[in-house]
Amino acid sequence: MRALPRLALALLTATATVAVVGAATDAAADPPPITILTSDFEDGSSQGWAGRSAETVAHSTAVAHSGTGSLLVSGRTASWQGPSLDVLGTFEKGTAYTISVWVRLASGSDNARLSVERRTGEVASYDQVVGNTAVTGDAWVNLTGRYTLATDVEFLRLYVETASTTGDLHIDDVTAGYVPALPVQTDIPSVKDVVTEFPVGAAITGAEIVTGHGELLTKHFDSVTPGNALKWDATEPTENTFTYAQADPLMAFARTNGLAVRGHTLVWHNQTPAWVFTGADGEPMTATAEDRALLLARLENHIRNVAAHYGTDIGVWDVVNEVIDESRPDGLRRSQWYTVAGLDYIRTAFRVAREVAPHAKLYINDYNTNVPAKRDFLFALVQRLKAEGVPIDGVGHQVHINIGWPTVAETEAMIDRFVPLGIDQQVTEMDVSIYTGNGESFPAPPADRLLKQAYVYRDMFALFRRYPGEITSVTLWGLADDNTWLDTFPVTRKDAPLLFDTSLQAKPAYWGVVDPSKVEPGTGASASASTDTGTNPGTGSCAVTYRVTGSWPGGFQADVKVTNTGATALASWRLAWQFTGGQQIAQLWGGTHTQSGPAVTVGNAAWNGGIAAGGSASFGFLGGWTGGNPVPAAFSLGGTACTVL
Repeated sequence: MRALPRLALALLTATATVAVVGAATDAAADPPPITILTSDFEDGSSQGWAGRSAETVAHSTAVAHSGTGSLLVSGRTASWQGPSLDVLGTFEKGTAYTISVWVRLASGSDNARLSVERRTGEVASYDQVVGNTAVTGDAWVNLTGRYTLATDVEFLRLYVETASTTGDLHIDDVTAGYVPALPVQTDIPSVKDVVTEFPVGAAITGAEIVTGHGELLTKHFDSVTPGNALKWDATEPTENTFTYAQADPLMAFARTNGLAVRGHTLVWHNQTPAWVFTGADGEPMTATAEDRALLLARLENHIRNVAAHYGTDIGVWDVVNEVIDESRPDGLRRSQWYTVAGLDYIRTAFRVAREVAPHAKLYINDYNTNVPAKRDFLFALVQRLKAEGVPIDGVGHQVHINIGWPTVAETEAMIDRFVPLGIDQQVTEMDVSIYTGNGESFPAPPADRLLKQAYVYRDMFALFRRYPGEITSVTLWGLADDNTWLDTFPVTRKDAPLLFDTSLQAKPAYWGVVDPSKVEPGTGASASASTDTGTNPGTGSCAVTYRVTGSWPGGFQADVKVTNTGATALASWRLAWQFTGGQQIAQLWGGTHTQSGPAVTVGNAAWNGGIAAGGSASFGFLGGWTGGNPVPAAFSLGGTACTVL
C-alpha cells in the first residue's frame, strides 16, 4: 500500500462493531446510539443552516430525500461555498460522532465533501470527515463519516462543499450521533508487557490522547508517532513561520505518560507546501544551481528549527520518507526534491539532522520493502550513502499489508537483506487490512477475515520477536479501528486493520499478538497447507473478475476474484489462464502460482482454499509487461471454463 497523508483527527467512515472471537475476548454488547442532531427541513425553515459566504441558503420543495423538503444552496461563486451548521454547543471533546448527510446537485456532476471547520483564536483548521464522493443531479448520495473533536475550540461548524463546480446543491436528512463509549478493558494483558523484545508503539492524532483513547494508549504501548503533526505542512505552512500547535499537545501527553516519541517526518514528497518548491522568481523550481541552493537552504532551515524545537524529547527521526520508486531504472523516486537537488537533499537532511539532534537515531523510511525490487534498491541506496559517510542509523519498514500478503518468508527476507549493513531496523507503520482487493467492501468486518488477520499478526510478531537485535521497535499505524487511513485508501470503505475495534475493545488480532492460544481455532494465515489436488471438486461453474488496479511503464498490479457459482462447495481451487502481452508475474499474494511462458496457474493459499457455493476467493499480484497488458480472455478452474465478468 502506498502511504498517503493521514488526517489530523479521528476521521473515518461509520461501521458496525463486531464481537471479538473466542470466549476470552467477548466484549459487552454495544449500547444503543444516541442522536444529538437532526435536520430534515420539513418545517419550511433552514433549521439553523447558513452559507459560508454570500451564497443563498433556503428551504426547498423541488426535491427531497424523504418527506417534501430539503435545503437548497444557490448563488455559489466558489466550490468551497456551501451549507454550514454551528455545532460548537453540540459536539463535545473526546466523543466520536457519526455524521450523515444526503447530498444532491441541482444539475450536472461533481464530487462532494463533508468537513468541519474549527478555530482557536485567529487560527482556522479544516478537518475532512468524508472525502471526495461522486454526486449528480439525478440521485441522492449519502456522505457518512465519524469525527472526534480532540481540542478546545472557540468556533466549530459542519459544512458541505464541492470539489470544482459552483452549481446549486441540496442537502437533506442530516443526522449526528454517537454510541456511548465502552470502558477500556483493564483486565487483559498490556501489549507492551507481553512483547518485551522491543518497544511497541502506535501512531496518534489529537483524538488518541483524550478520554478512553488515551487510557488505551498508555495501557498497551511504549511509544507514539505523531501521524501528521510533525510534517512540513503542519510545522512550517509558510516560509520561516513555524507552528507547533498540532504537535505540542501530543508531545506533552507523551512526556506526562512516559512514552517515547518517533519523529515523523522531516522530508517527504507529500504534505510539503507548494512554496518550498517555488523559486525566487515565483516560478516552479527546476534543476538550476540557483534553485538547488535555495531548496537545500530551505530544507536545512526547516530541520534546524523543527528538530531543535523538541530537542531530546524525540529520540528517533524518520529523516526522509518514501524515496524509492522501483519502476525507475535507478530505483529513485522522481519527486520535486530529487528533480531539483538529486541525492543531495537526502545527504543534506541527514547531515543537518545529525548536527541538530546528535542524540537521535536517524532513519530512512519506506513502504513495500518486502517487494524484492524495492528492497534491493533501498539496500543499494543506503549502502552507497553509508559509504559516503551519510549518518543513516536505520531503515524503517512501513509494513502496510493485508490478510493475504506478504508471506512470512517474504517478510523475513526483507529483514535479512539489511542485516549486512549493520544498521537498526524498525517496523514503523504496521497495519493489516482485512481486504485483499480493491473490489471488496464489507459493511462490518466478517468473522473469518478477523480470524485470518489474527493469524497474520501472530505470525508477523513472532517473526519480529525472533530478530530482537535487528528489529528495535514496532509501531502500529493507529490505535484502534475508529481512526485508520485505510478507510479512504486505496478506496473508500470501512477497514479494520488494527488490534482494537471501533469501540476500543480487543480484537482477535490483539490476542494473536498477546496470547495466540485464545484465538478461536480455525484456518489462519499459517495453517497447514491445503491438500489441493489441482482439480475442481465441485460440479458447478465459476466466474472470474480480473482487474488491473495500477499501471506504470513496464509494470502493473492486478486483483483477481474467483466466484463459485455452482451448488457444491470447493475444498480447494486452481485457476488457469494465458497471457497474450508478454506479461510476467513478479509477486503474488493470496495464493501460489507457477508460470511457463504465457501459461499461468494460481492455486489457493493455505487459508482460502474453501469456497462455499456462491462464495468467492481473491488474490492479487505485481507483474511486468513488454508488448502490452491486455486482460486475459479466458479462465478455467480445475479444467472447467469460467464466466469472465
